[in-house]
Amino acid sequence: MAGARPTPGQLSWLLRLAAPGWVAALAALLAGTAQAAPLEVYGRLPSLEQVSLSPDGTRIAFVKELEAQRVILIQSLPGGVVLDGMRLNDTKVRRLDWADDDHLLITTSTTTWAEGLVRSRAEWFHLEVRDVAHKHSEMVPNPSRMPVDSASLAGTRVMTVIAGDPMVRRRNGHAALFVPGLYVKDRTLPALVEVDLDSGQQRVAIYGSTDSLGWLVDGDGKVVAEQDYSEKRQRWSLSIRHDKQWREVAGGPATIAFPRLLGFGPENNLLLMQAAQDEEAVWKLLSLKDGTLGPALAGGKPLESPIEDRATGRVLGGSYWDDIERYVFFEAAMQAHWDAIVRAFAGDHVRFVSASADFKKILVQVDGPKFGDQYQLVDLASHQALPVGAVYEGIAEPLEMRRIDYPASDQLQIPAYLTLPRGRIARSLPLVVLVHGGPAARDEAHFDWWSQALADQGYAVLQSNYRGSTVSARFMAAGFGELGRKMQTDLSDGVRYLVKEGIADPARVCIVGASYGGYAALAGATLDSGVYRCAVSVAGVSDLGALLKWVDEKHLDETRRAQRFWDRFIGATGPKDPVLDLISPIKHAQAATAPVLLIHGKDDTVVPYDQSDDMADALRHAGKTVEFVKLKHEDHWLSRGETRLQMLQATVAFLRKYNPPE
Repeated sequence: MAGARPTPGQLSWLLRLAAPGWVAALAALLAGTAQAAPLEVYGRLPSLEQVSLSPDGTRIAFVKELEAQRVILIQSLPGGVVLDGMRLNDTKVRRLDWADDDHLLITTSTTTWAEGLVRSRAEWFHLEVRDVAHKHSEMVPNPSRMPVDSASLAGTRVMTVIAGDPMVRRRNGHAALFVPGLYVKDRTLPALVEVDLDSGQQRVAIYGSTDSLGWLVDGDGKVVAEQDYSEKRQRWSLSIRHDKQWREVAGGPATIAFPRLLGFGPENNLLLMQAAQDEEAVWKLLSLKDGTLGPALAGGKPLESPIEDRATGRVLGGSYWDDIERYVFFEAAMQAHWDAIVRAFAGDHVRFVSASADFKKILVQVDGPKFGDQYQLVDLASHQALPVGAVYEGIAEPLEMRRIDYPASDQLQIPAYLTLPRGRIARSLPLVVLVHGGPAARDEAHFDWWSQALADQGYAVLQSNYRGSTVSARFMAAGFGELGRKMQTDLSDGVRYLVKEGIADPARVCIVGASYGGYAALAGATLDSGVYRCAVSVAGVSDLGALLKWVDEKHLDETRRAQRFWDRFIGATGPKDPVLDLISPIKHAQAATAPVLLIHGKDDTVVPYDQSDDMADALRHAGKTVEFVKLKHEDHWLSRGETRLQMLQATVAFLRKYNPPE
């Protein structure tokens, strides 16, 4: 961090979890003069990310920008001695986690056709196990490490890709890794691969079927549960294994959503499930004896992101959203410790990142006016907090973000966040409506590099959780059938609200977004004309009919839940429904009233690159002002620093050209 903020290696300070005076002292320590950050600071990938703490709490692994190189470093605690390191070059690291104190799990991805897979070009995930002591890496699954007879089904081929999160267990006294993978016979099917971390030997524990969704392994390394979904019957089921026999204990009809297996409950005969109650997704315990679901946990809060004991799979707690991510732990002592940590960093937002096996050391990410955005390691035994490092070096203090609520045209209350430019009075400001993707996603009050970057350029930035966002299950359902309709006018209603409040200048408003947000930007220029002065679509959808046809082809016309998901939001019945032309921006290029910037990665496997390429042609043929920036070797998530910065620079240059902030 810049200025007076703590950096890695600086002296830790005493974290008195119950002492109110500590907060005031910390605030004084962190006081500093805020300065505007260069655009490059926001546009590059984070300076520090994917931080993970070893089970014994003595080692930490992370991805860091070091002398213009991205590297994985493993350091000792305390002291920060580098134990191991790897240059990443163009490798896209998606996750770091520890299998045990000596083995680091590195999840990466690549955009390619996977040889032998009966699938289209996609983003394929890979797992590398790093032996820290010997500085050696092994790919998992690795068919060459499997016994000759492991492919017990004739003509099968196990692939070197993974299809879910690995589970770490103990088997026959050895640390074992259970990895969801894939095998190919006449089609691509799921499998569960077991890896002995001591010997390196691997085997296929289970060959799945077309219906298999995943498995649960107990603390002894035994596969005890399997979840399935039959597309043909549109039915989900949960089965348990006893004496090598499978018995269904729960199931029922489901067209799109259904209960989800999360892990083990507090007792051996209980599984933890996510299930619907009063239209909301809650957590419940399922009895293995009779398959019944108990009452909702945590007072019915819609919990997400299970936090589990990594050795047993027992779920210890989870999170829910209320502007920021908040946490519930099922054990009272653990909840008390977490609440004390949150109080100690009062005024900033605290996210759980990782913890030692005994939960006496907890790694958190803290963002807000005091800390900016950085990782902190909390030692509950010594009552100390050690700053690990800034997520974005060079950002002295995040810009102000306000929670606002405004009425849509039908009076539905829309929750939103407004980020304000530095040093300007909130009156008649140039405005950027920054639309999140999904659409089944949401914005929150945590630090957001994109909105902060635009606000630091002098724009007020509005992030609306339009109907269809995952604010709640009911709120998301309010968006069904409203794509391109009320989901779109919810955004322009936010503009009108800020104009009425005197915050925004109605003549200086642009709309920017990625993925579904890119669709909303294009729809703002063509379907909701007259509101926006310019529009920027990053990897956006322009032709809904073509998108739905592509979704069908991508899944070989077999898996239809993805199709039903889109039909539900769009209010359509497949790619040939004539209603799609009414809400596809490409069909209304002639109606565009604002200049449009299109940005798209050539390696996008979520929204086809053709969606922007075809839209550019349509706008040119209509005589409209359009610019098109093509990002080489970039995927849907802007995973590469060079092209992410290119996107941000092109966006700001376009905004300044057609809607200067001065």
